[in-house]
Amino acid sequence: MCKRKFASSAFNFNHEMHNLDLPLSSYFRLSKNSIFAVAFECASIIYILYFTQVSVTSLSLSLDLLFLFGCSPDLHRLVLIRRRTWLRSAASISEPCHVSSHGGCQCSDHHERSPHVRLFPVYYSFRSAGFVLRLLTSLGINPQFITFTNVTMESDKYICVRETAPQNSVVIIDMSMPSQPLRRPITADSALMNPNSRILALKESLMVKAQIKLHCRLIHLDSIFGQNWALKTTSFLDEAQLPGTTQDHLQIFNIEAKAKMKSHQMPDQVVFWKWITPKMLGLVTQSSVYHWSIEGDSEPVKMFDRTANLANNQIINYKCDPSEKWLVLIGIAPGSPERPQLVKGNMQLFSVDQQRSQALEAHAASFASFKVAGNDKDSILISFASKSSNAGQVTSKLHVIELGAQPGKPSFTKKQADLFFPPDFADDFPVAMQISHKYGLIYVITKLGLLFVYDLETATAVYRNRISPDPIFLTSEASSIGGFYAINRRGQVLLATVNEATIVPFVSGQLNNLELAVNLAKRGNLPGAENLVVQRFQELFAQTKYKEAAELAAESPQGILRTPETVSKFQSVPVQAGQTPPLLQYFGTLLTKGKLNAFESLELSRLVVNQNKKNLLENWLAEDKLECSEELGDLVKTVDNDLALKIFIKARVTPKVVAAFAERREFDKILIYSKQVGYTPDYLFLLQTILRSDPQGAVNFALMMSQMEGGCPVDYNTITDLFLQRNMIREATAFLLDVLKPNLPEHAHLQTKVLEINLVTFPNVADAILANGMFSHYDRPRVAQLCEKAGLYVRALQHYSELPDIKRVIVNTHAIEPQALVEFFGTLSKEWALECMKDLLLVNLRGNLQIIVQTAKEYCEQLGVEACIRLFEQFKSYEGLYFFLGSYLSSSEDPDIHFKYIEAAAKTGQIKEVERVTRESNFYDPEKTKNFLMEAKLPDARPLINVCDRFGFVPDLTHYLYTNNMLRYIEGYVQKVNPGNAPLVVGQLLDDECPEDFIKGLILSVRSLLPVEPLVEECEKRNRLRLLTQFLEHLVSEGSQDVHVHNALGKIIIDSNNNPEHFLTTNPYYDSRVVGKYCEKRDPTLAVVAYRRGQCDDELINVTNKNSLFKLQARYVVERMDGDLWAKVLDPENEFRRLLIDQVVSTALPESKSPEQVSAAVKAFMTADLPHELIELLEKIVLQNSAFSGNFNLQNLLILTAIKADPSRVMDYVNRLDNFDGPSVGEVAVDAQLYEEAYAIFKKFNLNVQAVNVLLDNIRDINRAVEFAYRVEEDAVWSQVAKAQLRDGLVSDAIESFIRADDATQFLEVIRAAQDADVYHDLVKYLLMVRQKSKEPKVDSELIYAYAKIDRLGEIEEFILMPNVANLPNVGDRLYDEALYEAAKIIFAFISNWGKLASTLVKLKQFQGAVDAARKANSAKTWKEICFSCVDAEEFRLAQICGLNIIVQVDDLEEVSEYYQNRGCFNELISLMESGLGLERAHMGIFTELGVLYARYRHEKLMEHIKLFSTRLNIPKLIRACDEQQHWLELTYLYVQYDEFDNAATTVMNHSPEAWDHMQFKDIIVKVANVELYYKAVNFYLQEHPDLINDVLNVLALRVDHTRVVDIMRKAGHLRLIKPYMVAVQSNNVSAVNEALNGIYVEEEDYERLRESIDLHDNFDQIGLAQKIEKHELFEMRRVAAYIYKKAGRWKQSIALSKKDNLYKDAMETASQSGDCELAEELLVYFIEQGKKECFASCLFVCYDLIRPDVALELAWKNNMIDFAFPYLLQFIREYSGKVDELVKHKLEAMEVEKAKKEEEKDVVLQQNMYAQLLPLALPAPPMPGIGGPGMGGGFAAPPPPMGGMGMPPMPPFGMPQMGSY
Repeated sequence: MCKRKFASSAFNFNHEMHNLDLPLSSYFRLSKNSIFAVAFECASIIYILYFTQVSVTSLSLSLDLLFLFGCSPDLHRLVLIRRRTWLRSAASISEPCHVSSHGGCQCSDHHERSPHVRLFPVYYSFRSAGFVLRLLTSLGINPQFITFTNVTMESDKYICVRETAPQNSVVIIDMSMPSQPLRRPITADSALMNPNSRILALKESLMVKAQIKLHCRLIHLDSIFGQNWALKTTSFLDEAQLPGTTQDHLQIFNIEAKAKMKSHQMPDQVVFWKWITPKMLGLVTQSSVYHWSIEGDSEPVKMFDRTANLANNQIINYKCDPSEKWLVLIGIAPGSPERPQLVKGNMQLFSVDQQRSQALEAHAASFASFKVAGNDKDSILISFASKSSNAGQVTSKLHVIELGAQPGKPSFTKKQADLFFPPDFADDFPVAMQISHKYGLIYVITKLGLLFVYDLETATAVYRNRISPDPIFLTSEASSIGGFYAINRRGQVLLATVNEATIVPFVSGQLNNLELAVNLAKRGNLPGAENLVVQRFQELFAQTKYKEAAELAAESPQGILRTPETVSKFQSVPVQAGQTPPLLQYFGTLLTKGKLNAFESLELSRLVVNQNKKNLLENWLAEDKLECSEELGDLVKTVDNDLALKIFIKARVTPKVVAAFAERREFDKILIYSKQVGYTPDYLFLLQTILRSDPQGAVNFALMMSQMEGGCPVDYNTITDLFLQRNMIREATAFLLDVLKPNLPEHAHLQTKVLEINLVTFPNVADAILANGMFSHYDRPRVAQLCEKAGLYVRALQHYSELPDIKRVIVNTHAIEPQALVEFFGTLSKEWALECMKDLLLVNLRGNLQIIVQTAKEYCEQLGVEACIRLFEQFKSYEGLYFFLGSYLSSSEDPDIHFKYIEAAAKTGQIKEVERVTRESNFYDPEKTKNFLMEAKLPDARPLINVCDRFGFVPDLTHYLYTNNMLRYIEGYVQKVNPGNAPLVVGQLLDDECPEDFIKGLILSVRSLLPVEPLVEECEKRNRLRLLTQFLEHLVSEGSQDVHVHNALGKIIIDSNNNPEHFLTTNPYYDSRVVGKYCEKRDPTLAVVAYRRGQCDDELINVTNKNSLFKLQARYVVERMDGDLWAKVLDPENEFRRLLIDQVVSTALPESKSPEQVSAAVKAFMTADLPHELIELLEKIVLQNSAFSGNFNLQNLLILTAIKADPSRVMDYVNRLDNFDGPSVGEVAVDAQLYEEAYAIFKKFNLNVQAVNVLLDNIRDINRAVEFAYRVEEDAVWSQVAKAQLRDGLVSDAIESFIRADDATQFLEVIRAAQDADVYHDLVKYLLMVRQKSKEPKVDSELIYAYAKIDRLGEIEEFILMPNVANLPNVGDRLYDEALYEAAKIIFAFISNWGKLASTLVKLKQFQGAVDAARKANSAKTWKEICFSCVDAEEFRLAQICGLNIIVQVDDLEEVSEYYQNRGCFNELISLMESGLGLERAHMGIFTELGVLYARYRHEKLMEHIKLFSTRLNIPKLIRACDEQQHWLELTYLYVQYDEFDNAATTVMNHSPEAWDHMQFKDIIVKVANVELYYKAVNFYLQEHPDLINDVLNVLALRVDHTRVVDIMRKAGHLRLIKPYMVAVQSNNVSAVNEALNGIYVEEEDYERLRESIDLHDNFDQIGLAQKIEKHELFEMRRVAAYIYKKAGRWKQSIALSKKDNLYKDAMETASQSGDCELAEELLVYFIEQGKKECFASCLFVCYDLIRPDVALELAWKNNMIDFAFPYLLQFIREYSGKVDELVKHKLEAMEVEKAKKEEEKDVVLQQNMYAQLLPLALPAPPMPGIGGPGMGGGFAAPPPPMGGMGMPPMPPFGMPQMGSY
């Protein structure tokens, strides 16, 4: 049998296991539910296939591996297939026998050679962009949504899953963050994530009109979603939409922007869609294909119509080539009739340019770009895979063809290859194809998980294997790694690619396809083909095929031939005349293939420069064909400086670049470039150089330096001094102004410096700088002195800080702008400002007054108004005070300030301003101002008039003007200023005894403008009213209606007794109250006239009471008809009430003819509660013949008053009076309990209903009421009687009365009363009458109920068949509740209330009918009720029928189970649950509950049930049940299934007689989480199964602490028992294990194993072991002790033991390894003493490095052993002579180096002298090499570049391009 290693170079299967350090067998025993399961199964297949390739006998080994790895049943089936079936493959592929290292084949005689599919080095890294073997279900995706229609993956960036339960949502999985899926509540029929960006496309169907199912014939084909494709409804071909039956709404959203990008409503259903590019969606309908761009507002564009071969196909893919010129649409359909199991694939290829389609048979296709030799443009290839059946023959092909071949150019030759499907995969077919552009490989993936790998260029088979045990339905390209992603039905995301390290060696070695191996290596830049490429290159070179050799070298993988040796090889070839030199051919090939490396670039450029073809270099550099280097730049610099600069920049040769810029004087570019590359040039030298030729450029350069990161490399002082030394004031200023912008404290001296130099030379510049305010840290006193000297007084004032300095400068007002001076005062303190203001006023009061006033105005708040006023008053400057206060007056409310302003204005002659302020101001002191103005005696009295008029000093004003003979101002004031104050003026003039003529004239001059009332008041106070007679009459004649005018005129007429009654009764304008009051003392009668005219009630009542005028008062009160007035005079508190009533009764009312007056009087009496007086009055008016005898209101009032005051008169009044309100009075009588009077009133007015109500409700005589009803025969009367009878419980009589009344309104009360009285026969009569009146549900319902109560079921059936409005459900429930089940059955049956009918039938014991009704009801509640009733009645067959409908509901299952168990029906319950297992809706609860029942009542069935339905059980619940019932074996199994391995292991160990199984326990114990269980398991096996303890320990080897295990066994005394285990784990080099094993080996005297253990594992007590065995009786054991001493460094002890046992060789080796001269020499002496001459010679050889020559010679000479020492001497002499030669050589080389160094130092000194000559005289020379200086950033340890700070000496400028050119 061939023995092969699994980890060979030809096969490398990489598992990413999260760095779990587990043995291989442990890996494959992980749960199939874990995320690693698929990888392990695939690995198992690979193991099996690998071993089945070898021989038939190896099949058993593969089976062992199969069961060891714990694979699925599918893999068992695969392995049991005959070996030849597995090995059958394409005839073109065969594998040679593997030859052993001895050159012979190790195969057995029966080894067979046959073609087969070998495992190529493709590895599976089941990860998806950051997660390993990710299961979609682990991200919360429900497995039912892992389907072709719900999952989309458009690229390696996103996976999109559409869920419809428990709610509609879309889950987006970012492959870079797979553990954080984005879940959004979105309802859509399809969702696609954009391949590149976070853009989501959604499709939603708006309407579905019809669907048609395509019924497929039964085919034995595993579908993409499971097995039995034709039997499942979720296959590819399950449903297809009819064309045009659905409209789809398409939307595109930007998730990051949270915005909708586009939307469109397709008129046809989109059956498939896909992102064909990141900017384009492909939409496939039933008939056409559209493209929809996401850019702009464009709508979908139709590309082509679907061909006939795709009709009724399920579209599974749509692709386009990179140029979008070729499109391919792929679909699948049911197979042909002769082989329906094989799904048919159809493809439509469409050319956009030609607008033509071609129909082909294919299942999968993909586009690729390929560069054909000799064609400069890429060719577009299409590869497609097909599998078809023709005449029973299945053909599987892979085709690769070129599309749109370019005329006249080399084209791609069509390729095809067979796809081999093993027999078990005969009906499998390709579902996806991906092309790796990185490696040029074609991946074909089939539905059942097979992967085929082919070479794109040759269509050569490279690999085949099954990568997934579950169907794969979706793939996507993983372009970055040259592989692909795949998603299978289990939800695993798989990633497959090639193993770069092993694929090329495998193809070349195992496949023996050297050409393919080389092509793969070149194409993917892969390792492994180095020897082949070199060998091929040598062959081509030897055959003088230089062009082919050059192409091979150019394309050599990893550039293995791109070396100087290759170039030399081509250079060495002689050039043939007329032919291109091989070297140029080589370089030309390299240029066409790509970029040259540094050495190749240099050599090619050398050739070009020698031929003076500079333009070629420029072109190659522009095309980036050359790798730039310093050597290349130096070479090119000899012919072109510009081109050399480009090369230096690209090569980042910084010193050379800086030198080149310096030569071109492009110093600004030096800074930019130096910053970019991090280089530090000599900035000071650069600045000095620029200063000589371009001062402004120097400024710019200095500014650029100042802005460098990390600060300016040259001190600002140094730079400034450079400018100043050359008298460049402006440049220095410009530089300093720019660098000092930050205004830092550390720049104070520079700020002072820039101000000093400009104040001395350019003061205006300094002034501008100071005005800018950009500096704040300079020397202010120094700058102030310079400013004063320069005449900048304002700047001097701003900078001086002492008051004497300020006073000295501030008086120069002639040279200072007034505004600037005013602003300066704002910067001074209050005291200093006032001092300076005083000085200015002292120096020049008139000239500086304006400045002082302006200053005071600006800063009055800071200086204080009072201080400013005092300042002006101190210098008696009223003018200044006037101007200052004038600006402040509008904002001040200080009376003193306003007065001072008036005073200043008056003293400066500003009379108009005085008049204005007195008129407008509200804040001056009026008394003080009035007195000041009177004292000032201004010629104009208007200011005084303003003050007196505004503040009420009119009498004073009048007196002042009259006494000063200013009568003109009095007239002007009265006439023009304020006529309203004329009465005060008149009064004061009367007091001043002014002539009446002047006063009358003054009054008449004002006339109507004069207020009459105050004027009359003023005259009346002075008894001069007659003075106004003429004035008042004049006003009346003018038509004045002013009440005051007529009041005054009336008073004058009354006093003159000039017919006052006429005036009082005829004048409508006077005030009655005023004039009446005026008349009271003169004539009360006149006062009554005035009051009566004005209706002055209170005044009239008072004056009549006071003067006993009651008759006048009574007449006035009756005539007024005012309730309030009546209430006042009839008030009991009024002592004159009786006198007034007598006058009213005797005089006022009899005289009145007005009903209103009488009514008002009556109401007043009633209000005053005077009933007796009112009755007398009314009897006199009503009962006696008067105008009011028949008055309706008075009759009502009389009866009502009698009812209230004297009820005995009421009946008499009722009989005598006819014109009153009968209904109202009757109601009042009822309220007054005068029932007979009320009955008489109602009868009198024929109010029969009210009359019978009085009999029923008040008199309470039903018999009289019945008699009255018979007499009147009115329905309303009978109705009232019926209601009363109903209230009194006379239900039958009431029903008869209601029927006579034909009243159906009270049916609710009648129904209620009849039910209470149980008179349902009468109720039926009444309800039949009511039904004729109205259609009420209540009536019909109660009629049915009444029929039921009197057992008239026939009437019920007839009634419900007739039209009715009865609430039958409620009636039925009521009948059911009251146990009227027969009637209820009729109702429920009629209304089809099957649930209630079933319950009713149960009550009637009709169980079969109840079950039938429950089946129709199909309600869980009904089923439970019937079920429980059947159980109670022991109708178990019917109960089971019900129970099967209940237990499918999870919530009701437990209730049913408890009901059965509580009644002891265990067998019946188990039978019910067993029957429920076969239900379509059987759920986990049924399986779990049955398991619990088995655990309780039928233990023998429990294990079988668990194993059969382990995936459908609620394992935790069943675990509890098994634990309670103590079923340990089953409990263990459940723990394992639930991944609770700790509990499983504990259960096994605690209940081992029942639960222990060795193989099962091994599987369990490796998965437990509690490490203590490992050691518990060790003790368990030690006690119960010691023979198997090593097997368990081997399984736990990677998990247990070996030291602890050894301690446990040592304490138990059974350490030997675990020797195999300790041997297996000794590789871990654990001290306890090593010592235990060593002890066992010593006891067993196994010195070989002991020696091996010591060599391999050194972690033990070496000295202890050596001491233990150094006296062992066994010779080899003592030798081991010596060996241990040697390893431990105890050389003497080791040598002593070796000498003791005559182990001289061991002794010599020990001495040699010790490195101790003394030990070696002592051993020599020992050998001499023992006479061992040969040992002496051997020791000299072994210990050669330790033995001193003189000692060796001495010992040999003394003991006559020179011959034995002579070999040693020869060796010693040869060695030392060689050392001397080497020292001489090194000495000579050192001298040469020293000489070269001196020459170099000499050159440096010469260059520095040249640099010193270029320096300006004003600056020191730069520092010497190694010595730091200013501006150099510190010292440098190494010497500077050849140019003293630049990299090379200065050179004359040449024309070079700008920096931007590079």
